[in-house]
Amino acid sequence: MHCPYCRNDDSRVLDSRSADDGTVIKRRRACQECGRRFTTVETVTLSVVKRSGASEPFSRSKVISGVRKACQGRPVGDDDLARLAEQVENAVRATGSAEVPSQEVGLAILGPLRELDEVAFLRFASVYRSFDTLDDFEAEIALLRAEREPVGEEPTHPTISQHTTEHQKAEHQKT
Repeated sequence: MHCPYCRNDDSRVLDSRSADDGTVIKRRRACQECGRRFTTVETVTLSVVKRSGASEPFSRSKVISGVRKACQGRPVGDDDLARLAEQVENAVRATGSAEVPSQEVGLAILGPLRELDEVAFLRFASVYRSFDTLDDFEAEIALLRAEREPVGEEPTHPTISQHTTEHQKAEHQKT
């Protein structure tokens, strides 16, 4: 580590402290040449490997930006998005790998986003999983409902196809 004052590359570590839940180490150093003290901050880098093969540092702000689009018009605040991004980073770091595929980051977003806002989850999942038809949406909504309903009970809400059929019957009876 070069001294920021005299550029000497010989320094002695006086104190080390962990910060930010162990993802950062702050070290207090003393230059062996000029005797001045300075602090260094070391972080473990986490890289995301994109589909193209390019690698870039993990960015909470990119996670927030992507999720914010899905949350447009929903009652989700900036603090909620910041917590979600932290949860995603913690989940990705928990894999223990210094490089993770972007697909794993997307999967790590889905769980916390489902708990935060189901509509935003559906929006994000529809893009992330490339929904092509209404059947894709209906299947995901059915899964959401099944997870919400207690085991052994009938669903309290009709499925989209049931609702559509009932609506069509009502319209037909009017004519």
